[in-house]
Amino acid sequence: MQIVKGILIVVYFIVCLAIVILAMIQSKEDPGLSSTITGSSTNNFFEKNKAQTKEGKQKKWTIILGIVLVILSIALGALYTIK
Repeated sequence: MQIVKGILIVVYFIVCLAIVILAMIQSKEDPGLSSTITGSSTNNFFEKNKAQTKEGKQKKWTIILGIVLVILSIALGALYTIK
C-alpha cells in the first residue's frame, strides 16, 4: 500500500506543477467592463474556432489537469484514512 501512496504523491506533485505552469502562461481572456460599455461583439471566426488555437488547447489542458487533481486528492484522502 505504501508503494501506491508514493506513486500517487509523485503523480500529484507533477500534476500540481503542470497546472501551475499552464495557469501562469495563459493570457487573460476577460475584456472586462469596457467591452460591455462599448458593446464589442465576439461573434467572429476567431471566437468560433478558438478551441483549436494555442490558448484554447491550454485552457482545455488546464481543465483536464484540474479534474485529475481533484480525483487524485480524493484518492489520496481515501488512502490516508485507511490504516
